[in-house]
Amino acid sequence: MNVKYVIGSIVEMVIKIVVFIFIAMFVVRTATAAYDYGFRVFAEKPIDVGEGRTISVSIGSTDSAKEVGEMLQQRGLIRDANLFRIQELLSENHGMIQPGIYDLSTAMTAQEMLAVIAAEPEEESKE
Repeated sequence: MNVKYVIGSIVEMVIKIVVFIFIAMFVVRTATAAYDYGFRVFAEKPIDVGEGRTISVSIGSTDSAKEVGEMLQQRGLIRDANLFRIQELLSENHGMIQPGIYDLSTAMTAQEMLAVIAAEPEEESKE
């Protein structure tokens, strides 16, 4: 047997094993991250437990769900603007965000915030 052939075969086998391990680690980490993100779409917890802080936000008539999510993230009401956008897309309030000024709390979930900002404004009775 040729020593170079044996050493070459061993090195080739080690390289294949290392590549397989890296691919397996990548698949496991990606699947774990995707599962975690998907789980958070339906079970995201509020920022604060209990009372929380109340923050006023203003939503314009031309603001999209993405812009609203970014604003809520900047104000500290949600953790992830992209997650909020997906939650809005899958919620029963999809496309129903109303312009106005809203008082939202850090103790509210994204679904509760969507319910508040998608509610039709109540008409005040004229006296």
